Amino acid sequence: MKTDSSAGQATPFSGRRQSLIEDARRERSIGGGGSAEPSRGVDARVFEEKEGRVTLNVLFNLSNEKNAGFFKTGKIFETFDAKLLHVESRPGRRSKNSTSDLEFFVKCEVNSSDLDVFVNSLKRVVDNVRSIPEEKVPWFPRQIKELDRCNLLITKFDPDIDEDHPGYTDAEYRKRRSFISELSYRYKQGEPLPEVEYTAEETATWREVYKKLRNIYPNLACRQFLDGLQQLERECGYSEERIPQLRDISAFLKEKTGFQLRPVAGLLSARDFLASLAFRVFQCTQYIRHVSAPMHSPEPDCCHELLGHIPMLADKEFAQFSQEIGLASLGASQEDIEKLSTLYWFTVEFGLCKQNGAVKAYGAGLLSSYGELVYALSNEPEYKPFNPEETAVQPYQDQSYQPVYFVSESFEDAKIKLRKYSTTIKRPFVVRYEPITCSVDVLDQPNKIQIALCKTREDLKMLQGALEKLSSSWEHDQTKRLESNYIHSK
Repeated sequence: MKTDSSAGQATPFSGRRQSLIEDARRERSIGGGGSAEPSRGVDARVFEEKEGRVTLNVLFNLSNEKNAGFFKTGKIFETFDAKLLHVESRPGRRSKNSTSDLEFFVKCEVNSSDLDVFVNSLKRVVDNVRSIPEEKVPWFPRQIKELDRCNLLITKFDPDIDEDHPGYTDAEYRKRRSFISELSYRYKQGEPLPEVEYTAEETATWREVYKKLRNIYPNLACRQFLDGLQQLERECGYSEERIPQLRDISAFLKEKTGFQLRPVAGLLSARDFLASLAFRVFQCTQYIRHVSAPMHSPEPDCCHELLGHIPMLADKEFAQFSQEIGLASLGASQEDIEKLSTLYWFTVEFGLCKQNGAVKAYGAGLLSSYGELVYALSNEPEYKPFNPEETAVQPYQDQSYQPVYFVSESFEDAKIKLRKYSTTIKRPFVVRYEPITCSVDVLDQPNKIQIALCKTREDLKMLQGALEKLSSSWEHDQTKRLESNYIHSK
């Protein structure tokens, strides 16, 4: 979420000095994510220990020859005063070295001092005893109303704290900034979006940024951005004369792509911001940068959001691409959040794409930054084809313009590659967005997957029916056309 500097210079820092990536790294260094897996005994992995008792997951097999072993395991659990928390069985996975008929999964609790003996006792009566760690998944919202909890702010660039912020010494600006931010603090999902009555000074700042960027968009911005901006000018009052209201823009986006806006008081943590995208919600600031630096802001502001992000979110393919990143982030480890933040940085913020043989900008950090937009489409930076595996670990630059930009063949191509990359994220489940209820289905059990498959089959039946009707209509038209040609030929 980077905004900009002057047009003629290509090296000074042009906007935010901390990206989502840096925030994700900071969270990881503090200790977010990852499960505790202290290993004890022969194979046992303990994932929780409390008051002398340990909890563990045990897997074992029973072969045809050892059916009685099941009853013997019961005696072992009883002997060691084991508390059964969960038990499952399924057909054994046959292999060349196994004649197992059943495989059992048991989640249990035993005394810490008995752990090694307990595991060894099981090994005497059943086959292939092993344990697996409990995967602890970070909390994430399941329903859109839970976005009220996704409000962790990074305050480093708040004008009340950051001495380098252009508004740090301006008490009136800081007071105004706090007033507008307070509207976001009080907001709850589903309420009418708050409106801000902007001052003449704020509108003048917007006008200067709008005019300067609007003049270079036709030659440098991608087609989807230009289409979206023109629609916003027609339907939402985008112009030099006024700062548009979130309420009007949100209604417009919801009709176009299903996205909606939510007011935010400042720079969100990487995890909370990405989680919002999963629900097609874009967290959007309403305050504006300081009048003394109209082409520069150390934090996201309404110029960056409304000019950089919103026109692209009016495009269906790009909206889907943005949501894919958000869905991939749900329940991900901090390491994966960092990689997804890097992907977001080099696509949604600083992405380029090919159109009609030319390279165009679609990233919001570029499209809200006069200097970097001109620089990115010059001959100076290096271009690389968008490849999520490479992009996710590419070092980024937040003190000057990017030395490297990634170019997508198309949004559809980028979405397919991102979806493939998302399968490498280590989660014990898959998530699926349900647009009717604006909720996320966590597919972590067979019955849930079966329900999702049934819904997909119904959708496929509908599409098949549509194809059959189209084919029938086409054949009918062809027959009529041949009959008409035959009559005329007579």
